[in-house]
Amino acid sequence: MRIALFTETFLPKVDGIVTRLRHTVDHLQRSGDQVMVFCPDGGLTEYKGAQICGVSGFPLPLYPELKMALPRPSIGYALEAFQPDIIHVANPAVLGVAGLYYGKKLNIPLVASYHTHLPKYLQHYGLAMLEGVLWELLKSMHNQAELNLCTSTAMVQELASHGIERVDLWQRGVDTEMFQPTLASSQMRDRLSQGHPDAPLLLYVGRLGAEKEIDRIKPILEAIPNARLALVGDGPHRQALEAHFAGTPTHFVGYLQGLELASAFASADAFIFPSRTETLGLVLLEAMAAGCPVVAAARGGIVDIVTDGVNGCLFDPDEEQGAIAATQRLLNDAKMRELLRENARAEAERWSWSAATRQLRQYYQSVLYPSQQFTAA
Repeated sequence: MRIALFTETFLPKVDGIVTRLRHTVDHLQRSGDQVMVFCPDGGLTEYKGAQICGVSGFPLPLYPELKMALPRPSIGYALEAFQPDIIHVANPAVLGVAGLYYGKKLNIPLVASYHTHLPKYLQHYGLAMLEGVLWELLKSMHNQAELNLCTSTAMVQELASHGIERVDLWQRGVDTEMFQPTLASSQMRDRLSQGHPDAPLLLYVGRLGAEKEIDRIKPILEAIPNARLALVGDGPHRQALEAHFAGTPTHFVGYLQGLELASAFASADAFIFPSRTETLGLVLLEAMAAGCPVVAAARGGIVDIVTDGVNGCLFDPDEEQGAIAATQRLLNDAKMRELLRENARAEAERWSWSAATRQLRQYYQSVLYPSQQFTAA
């Protein structure tokens, strides 16, 4: 198959969406498919054999790490030259509109996928009154596609409840070769704890954005004697978080990638994830693959991944003491912690990127050949 992939974000940016898409592109190319990626220009022209068509843009005001790349005629010329069998639009917003437009104009079947819970993000940026309008815009875009894919059952139900049609589940995936418990390191633990390796080490990995609700970790940190907190990542809310956590043993680590990131997960005592807006929470799977026990809010796609008391700890984010109690329970019970590590790794091993991509190819084929039935090989 020849697949044109439209996305509002791609390499060199690092986040959960990019991680999923780059693994998808890699495995599609390995399967003999040809992929062309349309994305905001990041200086790359090729990835794993796939051609990248970078579109110039400007930073998004509320999300400056993202570039707003506007549709332009050159996209249509590139599509006509590539002659895709199918167009896949990830998170249709701005550049994705071009994918929808040219799909209809050139009569190319369309698949869309939903990765970022934008309507819920609005409340964290003082724009909650626009949530209804945004849902209507999303509905008008997604309903142009023959199939809409979500990365968790919660999001399948959420989209369907807002009138988005033809919704199905695109299974999760994680790199279990990269993220492993064996990468636990005394040097990494010393680095993350700023020289206090014997102290309880709490870890957060992800974008430092208001919608991630990282400020809710502070009461947990304060309630656990001698605990240290390492925040891995960066984002527009960093300065506010530095002020919020001032005077606490919190280390703003910045970005980590590859084996360093895998080692950070494996070296921590608990991964704390308070976000209530996750469509999946890929970092949770990465933590679990690395054998790091997770403490997470029981919301959105997280409940698809974490089973409380089996492979992690869930808490009700509406209960003021819920996250504190869950973290204390984990840290105070070494036997439970080791059991969760083992079960978390076992859960992660069920979800390979190759399997997720085989399922995606099956979806593509079902759109291209609706009268036939396909199974993921």
